[in-house]
Amino acid sequence: MARWEPNARLRLVQAAIDLFGEQGYDSTTVAQIAERAGLTKTTFFRHFPDKREVLFAGQEEHGRLLAEGAAAAPGTATPLETVAAALDALAASFTPEQRAFGPRLMQVIGSHCELRERAAFKSLNLTTTLATALHDRGVPDPAASLAAHLGAQAFSTAFARWITPANDHTLPDLTHQSLNELREATAALT
Repeated sequence: MARWEPNARLRLVQAAIDLFGEQGYDSTTVAQIAERAGLTKTTFFRHFPDKREVLFAGQEEHGRLLAEGAAAAPGTATPLETVAAALDALAASFTPEQRAFGPRLMQVIGSHCELRERAAFKSLNLTTTLATALHDRGVPDPAASLAAHLGAQAFSTAFARWITPANDHTLPDLTHQSLNELREATAALT
């Protein structure tokens, strides 16, 4: 593969997931990832600070999409309607390539403690972004925090369902379904 071919970032992600699955996270080097992607180590470090972050590509973009989606919700939207709008914006950004390598990505993350910690940190960042967006709309705590946590959980559940090979639903549809399930479960607690 020529070094000048487009999609270097995606090629690095796919190469990393392949190598982590084949030889394990600890045994894989940045040089191996770059070589598998047909790129140089320098190119790798232009895109990612270390091999761990290659698995969490796009976190800043995800936060931006959530914030913009929440801000674009109608002024009359409830906190959960605002979260739904934010999740719509995020879910719409996911590609068929991400769905294809999603099961392997989750397997790699699940097999290594450091990666599970990083995934939890990413989820916390997205929850904080949602809570901040709700605070900006005048939603007080604990409603803002609870709605943000429900949104993050809904997205996590929807993503796990979306990457299941037998699934034939879109990520936005699954996100709405998951958020509705959580809404109903929360109402049943009273």
